[in-house]
Amino acid sequence: MPIIESSLAMLALWGATGYLLGSIPGGVIMARLMGLGNLRNIGSGNIGATNVLRTGNKKAAALTLIFDAGKGAIAVLAARAAAPEDAVQLAALMAFIGHCFPVWLGFKGGKGVATYLGILLALAWPMGLAACGIWLAVAVITRYSSLAALVAAGWIPVVMAFAGYGAATCLAACLGLLIYARHWGNIARLRAGTEGKIGAK
Repeated sequence: MPIIESSLAMLALWGATGYLLGSIPGGVIMARLMGLGNLRNIGSGNIGATNVLRTGNKKAAALTLIFDAGKGAIAVLAARAAAPEDAVQLAALMAFIGHCFPVWLGFKGGKGVATYLGILLALAWPMGLAACGIWLAVAVITRYSSLAALVAAGWIPVVMAFAGYGAATCLAACLGLLIYARHWGNIARLRAGTEGKIGAK
């Protein structure tokens, strides 16, 4: 855990800022703007880029991925420009939580993978690139987005620990555990052989 340097007011400010940024539902917005309908009624009902891809609109899926990663990165970079590292990590954590449990959607959000990648890229870009590389490699080989996310989330804290990233490793581990919790249903389907593959409608 990072050393606590910020006041409670500073932590509250950046925690709230991170949450509000993370809670903006990029997938829902893109689906509406591009006339794809209510994303909740499409595919798995998830608000992330993988489910947007099930509409067949690759542009909307790509924009959703960029948007969801971007809000995580912005939360980190904005906090880092104005606050100590403890507030930065809290903003990152709350951006992830905001994506998973957005107040605007009755606290029923996405699984946080794109936001996780954006957070890592802004927090420690070599580890962010490593996470993206792991995700891409597993996704290309298996065509399972969920498995790619689980492998990346599982390995990155280990790599960060050996690379000496200190407190940021704890954050990566916490986010990884949350990703596993959010993918519990996917894990069951992977084991049963019923998990949907990337590109399947």
